Amino acid sequence: VAEELAPLKMDKARVRVSVIDDAERAGVKGWDKVVFEVSTNPGAPLGALDKIASGGELSRFGLALKVVLAGRDQGLVMVFDEVDQGVGGAVADAVGRRLKRLSQHGQTLVVTHSPQVAAVADHPWKIEKSDDSEGGVRTTLRLLKGDERREEVARMLSGADITDAARAQADALMTVEA
Repeated sequence: VAEELAPLKMDKARVRVSVIDDAERAGVKGWDKVVFEVSTNPGAPLGALDKIASGGELSRFGLALKVVLAGRDQGLVMVFDEVDQGVGGAVADAVGRRLKRLSQHGQTLVVTHSPQVAAVADHPWKIEKSDDSEGGVRTTLRLLKGDERREEVARMLSGADITDAARAQADALMTVEA
């Protein structure tokens, strides 16, 4: 897991998994208590992941753990829902690059709001929600073709008013190699 964290801009993080025997917890789920302990800053003590890590750090730990658990198995389908939550800029770029490399070993489905992650998709889809005639919500998926991909990444960068600068930045993001 520590090796996977380095390319995700967490090269100084330390990770330890503690397994604590607790015979009083014995049951169908065993009696071990497993605690993921981390230190995200140099010199900081290890502490429980859920107490120490920020939202963005939790996202990256989750990605690293999932990658390690998947191992080198070929043909896996992995689904990531907002694995880039709480990150931006260079960190979002690093997450996108790692997901892109991961997709070379199996199908990787990623739900994201990050233009850095969306820009490296091989087959980008847009999720659209609208009100249906019965007062509910209808969700549709639409494959982005041609310039639609560029426009969507540019929209993610600039908001409702897509600028030429956002289009240029989208072009730059979409040419980045994993």
